[in-house]
Amino acid sequence: MDKGFENLLSARKLLKASVEKSKALGLSLEKTGPRLDEINQRLPSLEVSIRPIRAQRDALGAVGGHINRAVVPAAAVLKVFDAIHGLEKSLSDPQSDLPGYLGVLKRLQEATRFLGENCGMAIQWLADIVEYLEDHKVADNKFISGLKKALECLRELEVGEEKGHLDGGLLEVALDRLENEFRRLLTENSIPLPMSTPTLPGEQACIAPSPLPVAVIQKLQAILGRLIANNRFDRCLSIYVEVRSLNVRASLQALNLDYLEISVSEFNDVASIEGYIAQWGKHLEFAVKHLLEAEYKLCNDVFERMRLDVWKSCFADIAAQAGILAFLQFGKTVTESKKDPIKLLKLLDIFAALSKLRLDFNRLFGGAACAEIQNWTRDLIKRLIQGACEIFWELSVQVELQRHTPPPLDGSIPRVVTFITDYCNKLLGDDYKPILTQVLVIERSWKHEKFQEGILINELLNLVKSIELNVETWSRAYEDAVLSYIFSMNTHWHLYKHLKGTKIGTLLSDSWLREHEQYKDYYSSLYLRESWGKLPALLSREGLILFSGGRATARDLVKKRLKSFNEAFDDMHRKQSNWVILEKDLREKTRQVIIQTIVPVYRSYMQNYGPLVEQDTSASKYAKYTAQSLEKIFNSLFQPKPVKQGSLRVRQLSGKFNNRVADQPQTSPTVK
Repeated sequence: MDKGFENLLSARKLLKASVEKSKALGLSLEKTGPRLDEINQRLPSLEVSIRPIRAQRDALGAVGGHINRAVVPAAAVLKVFDAIHGLEKSLSDPQSDLPGYLGVLKRLQEATRFLGENCGMAIQWLADIVEYLEDHKVADNKFISGLKKALECLRELEVGEEKGHLDGGLLEVALDRLENEFRRLLTENSIPLPMSTPTLPGEQACIAPSPLPVAVIQKLQAILGRLIANNRFDRCLSIYVEVRSLNVRASLQALNLDYLEISVSEFNDVASIEGYIAQWGKHLEFAVKHLLEAEYKLCNDVFERMRLDVWKSCFADIAAQAGILAFLQFGKTVTESKKDPIKLLKLLDIFAALSKLRLDFNRLFGGAACAEIQNWTRDLIKRLIQGACEIFWELSVQVELQRHTPPPLDGSIPRVVTFITDYCNKLLGDDYKPILTQVLVIERSWKHEKFQEGILINELLNLVKSIELNVETWSRAYEDAVLSYIFSMNTHWHLYKHLKGTKIGTLLSDSWLREHEQYKDYYSSLYLRESWGKLPALLSREGLILFSGGRATARDLVKKRLKSFNEAFDDMHRKQSNWVILEKDLREKTRQVIIQTIVPVYRSYMQNYGPLVEQDTSASKYAKYTAQSLEKIFNSLFQPKPVKQGSLRVRQLSGKFNNRVADQPQTSPTVK
C-alpha cells in the first residue's frame, strides 16, 4: 500500500514538472515569434552584407587596400567639414568685434578652400573603389547603384554652382553679414554737408576734411580685403556708390535745385531766370569744390591705398548719380534760350563759373572713367563761346537797325540808348572784360585767326558812336520841334552823365563828353525859348501904365491878356504833360528854369492888375491860376511813369530794340 502511494506521488510530481516545463516552453515560443519576424526582416540586408564574403578570395584580398585609400582622404574631408561648423560658434558680431570676426572668417575661408580642393580627390578615390566592387562583383547591383547615385550627387555639388555651399552655405552667410556691416559703416557715417556762407567778402568756404573718420576708413578697407578675397568686390563697389551718391544728393537737395530741370519753353528770356543763373554758379562751385572734392578724396583713401585702380570709375559713378550732369544741362538750356544782349552777360557768367572751376574739373573728371562728363563740359563751353560771340558781333547791327524806328512819343531816352551805355560799361568792367576777351580769343583760335588787343574796345566804341547817329536821326524825326528839343536834352545829357568817369567815357575822350554837355545846354535853351519862354510876353503892361485909357479900358486889356496867357499855358501844358525828362537832376533844373521864367512875371502882373478883374463876376475865368498853383503845375511836369523793365530782345536774324513808350523802362536797366 505504502509503496503504491509513493509511486503515485512520484508520478504526480513528474506530471506536474512536465506541465510546468510545457508552460515554460509555451512562453518561450511566444517570445521567439517576434524575434523570428525581426530576423526574417533583416535577412535581406544581412544577405547583401555577407554576400561579398562569398566572393573569390583574391578579390576580397585586394578590396581592403582600395577601401583604405578612399576612406583616409574622405575621413580628412569630413574632419574639416566638422571643423568648419565648429567655427560657426566662434563667429562674433562684426559690428562689435570686427577684427575677431575677420580672423574667424579667414580661417573659415581657408578651411572651405581646403574642402573644395580635396573633396574632388576623395570623390575620385571613392569612385575607384565603387568601380572595383562592380568589376569584381564583390557587391550586388542594387548596392553598387546606390553608391553611384551618391557619388553623382557629390560630383554635381563639387563642380556646379553649389560648390560654394560644400560647407552648408556657412561662408556665404558670413560674407553677407560682412557686406551688411560694410553698408552700415558707410550709411551711419555718411552725413549730408551743408553749404556754408563766407563770412567776409571774397572769402572761400573751407573744404571739409575727409567725410569719414580714419578709424571707419580702416574698417572699410579691412572688410574690403576679405570680401575681395571672396570675389565680392563688384558688390562692394555697388554699395559704396549707392550710399555715397545718395549722401551727395541729400546735400544738394537742401539747396532747392528744382530750377536745374527748367526747360527752354518755361521762360521767355534769360533775364527772367537771371537769379537762377547767379545761384547756379554758387551751387556748382559748392558741388565741385566741396561735395565731389570730398568724394574724390574719400575714394582715393578707401580704394587707391589698397592698390585698386577702379577708384576713379567709382568716383565717376558717384558724380554722375549725384547729379553733376544736371548742372551742365541747365547751362545748355540757357544757351538754347532766345537771343538778346542780356543773354551775352549770362553766357559770360556761366563761362566764368566754369573757367573758375577749370582746374578742379580737369583734376576730378580728367580720367577716362569721366568721359561722359568731359564731353558734356566741352559741348557746353563750345555753346557758350559760340552763343556769346554771335550776340557780341551782332550788337552794332542791332543798334543800327533801330535808326529807322520811330523815336519815343514822350521825348524820353530810347531804351537802346540807356541800355547800351550801361552795357558797354559792364563789358569793359573788371567782371566781364577779361572773360569776354578770353571768349573772343578762343573763338578766333578756332578760326585760326589772331586776336587783336584793340578789337573789343573798337567794337564797343563803334557801338556808342552808332548810338550817336541814331540820336541825330531820331531828333530829326519829330514833327514837333519843341518835343525834339526835349528828346535831345534827354539823350545828350544821358550820354554825358552816364559815360563821364567810366572806362568807355575815358576812351571816348573828355572833348567828346563836353560836346554832349554843350548840346544839352543848347537844346535846353531852345526848348525854353520856343515854349514856356513865349508866355511872359503875353502879360504885357503896355497901355496899362497910369490907366491912360481909363479903368474900363485897362480892365478889358487885362482880361484879354490873361485870356491869351491862360490859353497858351493850357495848350502847352496839355501837350507837355506826358513828356518825360528821365534824369532827375535835368528834370528839376528844367522845372526851376521854367518857374523862374514865368512865375515871378505872373505874380507881379497879378499883384498889379489882378484887382481890376477880381471884382468882375467872371473873375475866375481870367484869374484862373495863382502863382502858387502855377508853380505846383510846373513841378509836376516831366515825371517818368513807372514801366516794367526788361532786356533788349534780339531776333534770330535781325532783331530790333523797341523804342516805343509802352516797352520803355524809365530808369536805366540794371545789367548784372
